[in-house]
Amino acid sequence: MCGIVGILGRQPVASSIVEALRRLEYRGYDSAGLATLEDGRLTRVRASGKLHNLEEKLAAVRLTGEIGIGHTRWATHGRPTEINAHPHASDKLAVVHNGIIENFRELREELTAKGHVFATQTDSEAVAHLVTEAMRQGAGPAAAVAAALPRLRGAFALVFLFNAEPDLLIGARRGSPLAVGWGAAGVYLGSDALALAPFAHTIAYLEEGDQVIATRAHVVFHDAAGREVERRRQPLLAGSFLVDKGNFRHFMAKEIHEQPEVVGRTLAHYLDLAAGTVRLPFELSFDPKTLSRVTIAACGTAYYAGLTARYWLERLARLAVDIDVASEFRYREAPLPENGLTIVVSQSGETADTLASLRYAKQHGQHILGIVNVETSTIARESDTLALTLAGPEIGVASTKAFTCQLAVFACLAIALGRARGVLSEADEKRLVGELVTTPGLMADALNHEARLEPVAHDIARASSVLYVGRGVAYPLALEGALKLKELSYIHAEGYAAGELKHGPIALIDDNMPVIVLAPPDATLEKTISNLQEVAARGGHIIFIGSARAREAAAAELAGFVELPDIASAFAVIVYAVPVQLLAYHAAVFMGKDVDQPRNLAKSVTVE
Repeated sequence: MCGIVGILGRQPVASSIVEALRRLEYRGYDSAGLATLEDGRLTRVRASGKLHNLEEKLAAVRLTGEIGIGHTRWATHGRPTEINAHPHASDKLAVVHNGIIENFRELREELTAKGHVFATQTDSEAVAHLVTEAMRQGAGPAAAVAAALPRLRGAFALVFLFNAEPDLLIGARRGSPLAVGWGAAGVYLGSDALALAPFAHTIAYLEEGDQVIATRAHVVFHDAAGREVERRRQPLLAGSFLVDKGNFRHFMAKEIHEQPEVVGRTLAHYLDLAAGTVRLPFELSFDPKTLSRVTIAACGTAYYAGLTARYWLERLARLAVDIDVASEFRYREAPLPENGLTIVVSQSGETADTLASLRYAKQHGQHILGIVNVETSTIARESDTLALTLAGPEIGVASTKAFTCQLAVFACLAIALGRARGVLSEADEKRLVGELVTTPGLMADALNHEARLEPVAHDIARASSVLYVGRGVAYPLALEGALKLKELSYIHAEGYAAGELKHGPIALIDDNMPVIVLAPPDATLEKTISNLQEVAARGGHIIFIGSARAREAAAAELAGFVELPDIASAFAVIVYAVPVQLLAYHAAVFMGKDVDQPRNLAKSVTVE
């Protein structure tokens, strides 16, 4: 999940590499580095920690090279130190790598026996030495890379810069994404369009197994079999990728506050607002009436969006739903039924385990629907049907607006499938669409009361452990709330189905551990309040998120109350996501944590 970039420019490239890395830092920020050719000789500058540390080192040197590569790292092998930072180099070349080389140990042993000296603990350094060995045997750069790639096991995107080759970059991908961009000032390689947007006007994506040989005058693609191929070039609108924090302190705060707008935009894309019906912006690759089962695979927050959708799909479309964490699904060898639909969910569209789940399902004859936020991503390209979320770029590592937009898409899909399968009547559809349409306004109302949340968040920040509980669709949100708090504040937190408290977790209850109760006004509200009473009877430290009417019904002493409107909607959980996110955000800010870039995390998880 590292970020990589390469530039063949016509003026010094170091500052442009840093600018591209800044846009890729969401992929990892354990260390960063770049390499340029200075008078034809490889020169590297690297630093541990965030990108500003690299910038400080660059301020002390003068790099004039017009070709270079850069990397921002999320550590997989080797500690996040300067010595382990990319680019890795030999006397012949430098390389940047996103992914994992699974057989690096055996390659390392083989190459060490041939006299190669390794300086790092990383898997990536083995790639540099493997290509170097081929060059020492007489191969040119392109032939050496072509010889090395089949020997690599695992996932990778690679960009190579060669000593004394001022007009050559070579890239390759297997499993991890890589794109080529063309601009007025040069040719660019990068992990995604976001990195290339300031520089390129056109872009093409390498397909699985591709290798690209780039000079300033020509870009030549080869497929996995070594055949020269064409890859489709498409316009890249730089303006659509411009991101800044505006008047907000953090990207995460900005993205939380963008939710009414982006959820509204997503709903408008899927609904006929005048008619009060769902109007899917794509043709389904299957007949909804013949579907036998739905399988959902996703990771992290996207998994919790899928878990929420299971309730909607089963209730509104009467479809049986299996859902798996993608990293488990891909190895479970699950039998998949004929006429089954597999839905894969990923903000980036590049999540390695989710992509592998897609390919497994496709091999087993499933219809594939991808829900992603990046239209040009690998999952988007490999899905039979693409359901795009319109959240816009999400820079904060902890997902917020992507999650609620995923929920919005799932809600529209559940209604559409229910209608197509004859489960919902025309009146049902209009009622449900009417409820969905009110969601952005209700989210905006919840945001207007943000200041009331802060004292509650400060209370949570003093805890060493927190429980989130909910029933029905509030149960996945309890899991998501616990995840958000863990990601941002590093406080231990767990999410539970409220009815499960009595089956063990209630032993943890005391007056020091906050229990956050999510109580939307649905059919499970009375049961949720009963579970709250069980906590109150044991002196629990209860924080209640619900309506004033629900609080009155609870009739318990509360340590904190977050009031929301009395929402008569099957989709109230989308609104309830807002205070859950804000509590985690303000707790982390109060504790002085880096909410946009929490430790050990990265935005786009392109490794297993």
